[in-house]
Amino acid sequence: MDAVIPLALAACAVLLTWVVPAVMARQKRLRRAPRAALVAWQAVTLGGILAALATAPAAIPLVLSGDHPTGRLLLVVTASAVSGAVLLRLLMAGHRIGTDLRAARADHRALVDIIADHRERVRVLQHPTPTAYCIPGRESRVVLSQGVLDSLPPDQLEAVVAHEQAHLRARHDLLLEFFSVAHEAVPRPVRSERALDEVRLLVEALADRAAVRRSGELATARALVAIAGSRAPEAALGAGSTAPVRMKLLAAGPDRTLSAVVYGYAALATVVPVVLLALAWT
Repeated sequence: MDAVIPLALAACAVLLTWVVPAVMARQKRLRRAPRAALVAWQAVTLGGILAALATAPAAIPLVLSGDHPTGRLLLVVTASAVSGAVLLRLLMAGHRIGTDLRAARADHRALVDIIADHRERVRVLQHPTPTAYCIPGRESRVVLSQGVLDSLPPDQLEAVVAHEQAHLRARHDLLLEFFSVAHEAVPRPVRSERALDEVRLLVEALADRAAVRRSGELATARALVAIAGSRAPEAALGAGSTAPVRMKLLAAGPDRTLSAVVYGYAALATVVPVVLLALAWT
C-alpha cells in the first residue's frame, strides 16, 4: 500500500504536465476569465513539477521501513532518477531560455535607443505600419511606430500604451518565461504547443482589460483592429498578436462565476501533490 503514493505522484505528474494542459487548451470558455485562467495554468504547471520532484522523497519511507528492502530500494532508485531528470531539465531550460531572452532584449533595446525617437513614455520608430510592443526587463521600453501615431486618435493611442504598460507593470514577461521553461523541460512527445499558445493569448487578454479600464471598450477594440497585422520582435510582447480573437473577448466581458470555479480548480491542482507527499511520511 505504501508504494501506491509514489506511483500516484508519478501518475499525477503525467496528468498535470501532459493530459490536463491538452484538455485545458481546448476550453475556450476559460478566456472569459483570463486572470483566473492564468492562475490555473500556473497551478497546473507547478503541480506537475511538484509531483515529479516529490516522487523520490515519497519513496524514501519505503526503504526506511525495512520491509522487502531490495524491491523497495529499486523503486526509490527509479523514483530518484525521475525526479533528478525533471530537476536537471528544469535547470537547463531555465538557464538557456533566461540567457537567450535577456540577451535578445538587451540587443533590441540598444537598437531601439539608437534608431528611435525618444518621447515621453515611449520610443517611436519611423515606420508607416502601425506597430506597438514593449521590451520588458529592468530597463523596459514601450515602442510605437509612427504609423500608430498617425492613424490612431488619442483615446485609441492611450489604449495601446496602456496595454503595453500593463505588460511591464505586471511583469508578464516573467510569467511567460516560467511557462516557456516548464514547456521546454517537458519531453517533446508530451509537450502541448496549444497550451503555450493559449497562455500567451491569455496574457494579451489580461493586458486588454487594462486598456479597457483606461480608454473604454470601444476605443480598445478599434485600436486592436488598427494594429492587428503588426508583429513584435523576438523576446518582446506585442499588442497586435491574436488581436482578432481578443476582440471577441472584449465584447463577451468577464465571467465572475467561472473565475471562482477556476480559482478553486487551481488550488486543487497545487494541493494534491503536497498532500500526497505528506501522506507518504505519515
